[in-house]
Amino acid sequence: MKVGPAKKTIIVKEYHLDIGIVQVYDNYMVAIFDEGATVTLERAYQVIGISEIHFREKNFGYISLRRNSYAIDPTIYQYLRELENLKAFAVVSVKEMDMHNFKIEKMFYKKPMKFFIDYNNALKWVRRRVRIK
Repeated sequence: MKVGPAKKTIIVKEYHLDIGIVQVYDNYMVAIFDEGATVTLERAYQVIGISEIHFREKNFGYISLRRNSYAIDPTIYQYLRELENLKAFAVVSVKEMDMHNFKIEKMFYKKPMKFFIDYNNALKWVRRRVRIK
């Protein structure tokens, strides 16, 4: 039995972009994009820039929390593949359409990427991947 305070997750910084919110934690980031947004390469560079500010010299993971429906330019994934320190990419959604889209996105990414319906399971997977790499 553990005794003592529960481990709290603290947001290091939160960014409000024109397409949604990016929350940065100790070794991962979470993106929650707005309903109807279009994630273009230009907008993806904003998120990549945030990762370079916070994780330039250390490994990190990325969680796409898909509460809303939005479009993603799949060519973004060829640029994300080049981020050597991005060790895990998780997509969290309960929508069947997001699962179908994930299968297509995964063909473009070709690095550790996993789909979850539960945020906590995604977080555990991301933390484990970041820690072991």
